[in-house]
Amino acid sequence: MPARPVEEIAEAAARVFMAKGYRGAGISDVSAALNMSHGAVYTYARSKAALLYLALLRLARPESLAGLDIPVATPAPEEIVAVVDTGTADYSGFSRLTAAAGGLRRREPVAEEFGAIIDELYEFVERNRRLLALIERCAPDLPELAQHYFIQRRRTLLATLGDYLRRHIHSGALRAVPDVPAAARFITETVAWFAWHRIDDPDSAMLDGDACRRTVRHLLLAAFLPAPDVATDPT
Repeated sequence: MPARPVEEIAEAAARVFMAKGYRGAGISDVSAALNMSHGAVYTYARSKAALLYLALLRLARPESLAGLDIPVATPAPEEIVAVVDTGTADYSGFSRLTAAAGGLRRREPVAEEFGAIIDELYEFVERNRRLLALIERCAPDLPELAQHYFIQRRRTLLATLGDYLRRHIHSGALRAVPDVPAAARFITETVAWFAWHRIDDPDSAMLDGDACRRTVRHLLLAAFLPAPDVATDPT
């Protein structure tokens, strides 16, 4: 049987892990997806952890697959985290949000600044949706990955967004809300559903992507900005 491209192995592994999670997936599932023998998969990856490493590389750093030593050795937990770290590097470094939350806001109306932050979040999730799906499906079974992704990355993002909301609610530039952490979560979950989860929903996948982005931006601005500012730019 001719050798299969490593990208094909990595893509099949990514699909299996996204469907079944790390604990639920087996090497036999990947071999079945590829119509290969169980033993043939071991010529590409020495373990299930190595297959996950390949899958993460496929979605985070696809250009690095070409230079790998095959079969891929079992990675240490920190190696898996390192791949995720590079693939989601901008998760904790959103330039517009970080600058605005730190009081380094450019001289622009809050409507434009907040709109740019929403766009930044949306573009990140839309661009990385498959990688995020793989991480979130597997992280509950891998403590080091869960610690890095859910606590160090996502909680940092939510805290930064919460700081931004508090600062502008205090100044009167944004509406008061019952609970700032819940409001920050509302923003990120609204973005995540339209930029990512709607694509897996048969009743919503047909929605136009650009229309979704503009609608999310408009409705979040309407929810948080004082009424006179909302009408300035609905898109």
